[in-house]
Amino acid sequence: MTTDRPGDRADDRTRSIPTDRESPVGAPVIRGDESVTGSHARRAIQFDPTDPESVTEAADTVSQFANGGADDDHLYMLRGAAACAALVRGVGSYKAAAERASEAGEGDAVTVSFIRKWARVHDLPRSVRRQVALGRIAPTAAKHIARVAGEARLLLAWAVLDGDLTVREVRNVASAINNGVPIAEALAEYDVTLGELELTLPPTVYRDLRQRASLEGVEPDDLVADALEASLDDR
Repeated sequence: MTTDRPGDRADDRTRSIPTDRESPVGAPVIRGDESVTGSHARRAIQFDPTDPESVTEAADTVSQFANGGADDDHLYMLRGAAACAALVRGVGSYKAAAERASEAGEGDAVTVSFIRKWARVHDLPRSVRRQVALGRIAPTAAKHIARVAGEARLLLAWAVLDGDLTVREVRNVASAINNGVPIAEALAEYDVTLGELELTLPPTVYRDLRQRASLEGVEPDDLVADALEASLDDR
């Protein structure tokens, strides 16, 4: 089913949806959630940017992360992202964080670009980070989602899920958006329709939806969108 384009519906002008992290920097909100990460939650590390020892641990983690310690473990990558964010906050700048992480390890120097990219992943809203922890959005795709600001950030994240975009495609769409291309147009380049979502309904609900849509002379999409708006506004 396809919803209206963002901004077409009146309620979109007033509804406020967070597009950045709301929990404390370094807090393992997702990594520490057993419903998401299972037994890994008990081993989740919190990085405190106000604690010198924790900042040192964050620097060590960033050094290992930058030198290949992450492999393809998406939970470890989230931990590395948290360490990057906490280290930046703890030492005051991306440049100082890169220097501190480089001094902490014996591998290659850690770049400002590396720390900035992953710190932005840590700043993604909880709803997106949860999908990363579940393995549904690749951490490398999350890096590109994090490059996009505002509502487009969330829309791109959900398009990754519903449009089955590759990391390379996510990177290209993010670049196009940042160059001023409307997100719907950027996604259309990869045959993804913004707002298109396939739903499976119980047969009785499907029957009643189709019947009401026919009697009212509207598309089922409109009825579903109206019902969802009302439901989401009540939460």
